[in-house]
Amino acid sequence: MSDAHAPTSTPAPHPTPDAGPAPKIAFASLGCPKNLTDSELILTQLSAEGYRTSKSFDGADLVIVNTCGFIDDAVRESLDTIGEALAENGKVIVTGCLGAKAGKDGSGTLVQDVHPSVLAVTGPHAAQEVMDVVHRHLPKPHDPFIDLVPGAFGEAGIKLTPRHYAYLKISEGCNHRCTFCIIPSMRGHLVSRPVGDVLREARALFEGGVKELLVVSQDTSAYGVDVKYRTGFWDGKPVRTRLLELVQALGELARPHGAWVRLHYVYPYPSVDELIPLMNDGLVLPYLDVPLQHSHPDVLRRMKRPASGEKNLERIQRWREQCPQLVIRSTFIAGFPGETEEEFQHLLDFLHAAQIDRAGCFAYSDVPGAAANALPGMWPPELREERRARFMAVAEAVSTARLQQRVGSTMRVLVDKSASLGKKGGVGRSWADAPEIDGVVHLQPIEKASKTYKTGDFVRARIVATQGHDLVGQVV
Repeated sequence: MSDAHAPTSTPAPHPTPDAGPAPKIAFASLGCPKNLTDSELILTQLSAEGYRTSKSFDGADLVIVNTCGFIDDAVRESLDTIGEALAENGKVIVTGCLGAKAGKDGSGTLVQDVHPSVLAVTGPHAAQEVMDVVHRHLPKPHDPFIDLVPGAFGEAGIKLTPRHYAYLKISEGCNHRCTFCIIPSMRGHLVSRPVGDVLREARALFEGGVKELLVVSQDTSAYGVDVKYRTGFWDGKPVRTRLLELVQALGELARPHGAWVRLHYVYPYPSVDELIPLMNDGLVLPYLDVPLQHSHPDVLRRMKRPASGEKNLERIQRWREQCPQLVIRSTFIAGFPGETEEEFQHLLDFLHAAQIDRAGCFAYSDVPGAAANALPGMWPPELREERRARFMAVAEAVSTARLQQRVGSTMRVLVDKSASLGKKGGVGRSWADAPEIDGVVHLQPIEKASKTYKTGDFVRARIVATQGHDLVGQVV
């Protein structure tokens, strides 16, 4: 056995003398120096949050074992140490290389096969996941950097939105080079956030009272592409860094709170098809913000749009067959360089056929630095604006007709504003409406004195009329 991988036990630091009754954690670190540095990181975080350390397993409130899994002897020593900790203490968190080894049937880990009673198992380089499990089983005494920040959602920090909804960014940057867009030159290539970090922030927001979580990024569908969908850890379980698994986990986090999860900036890749059953089952809102930009394949190619070869109309029709309540919002560009009248009419026909619930449109803007500025066929601003106006007339007609279909139905509404606890009415949104960009539900004054509601409450409202892009509802 080489010295670099020989299991070595590292004693925990001495307890802090003035720590008082703070909970105590025992720590065993096995394996190479890389494991040792991971152990140091976890112990540093524990100390910063006010936990004390114990020299013995039986004198601790909880035990963490950082394992080695490089060779058979190291695996045996790690499993033996876990068994010893379970026998002497009973509450054990396992991390490190051995935690990443799959079990016999592939659904769990080797550690859980041998020691099914451990509290959680994570892989290597998982300091935050370990801390999450510690917090769940042994609440931290105090975090001076977070707990005293006024108006914050704990680990999720301060939000500028109203307290009942919040945006959750899952990645930064974009790998595409659409010819009308300069965002990648400003924000760089796609960088996906670690899945454990995203889910930790989401849980803090839900626990802080958020009723609607809006998932955002430059390209939500591409989440995890940059890291090849690698496996992360959350709550001691492996989770792939991929949109499907992320949405499943977010939906499960939201469910106990009765909260909503809404997806924005979802490019129409084939992988999005996997999300539709989750929407139909109610795990995530049946709402997709899909930035289509155009419908004609030649225009899309000039735009260098991702998924430009996809048959978007057929895909949308399949989505609606699987999830009839699906609402689709999208944005489009009118007057793109070289766009012919026939290509523009193709876009208007698409709008009718696809029945886009909420559509926005921009007249092409020749932003400095955009590659499309060099394309032939740059139209004068007056024509671009004229096409935008024609587009919006069609979009509004489609949207109004679809809104009319909701009259007579009863919808769950999230209250954004309440006047005198609803006695003078209020304003809210249904699952079909994202804040700021879609319509609202105008709530009429309540008819029963016993029924009241405040901002952030969910109510049931019978839709009695439409009002432009909005609905009018009576709380029932």
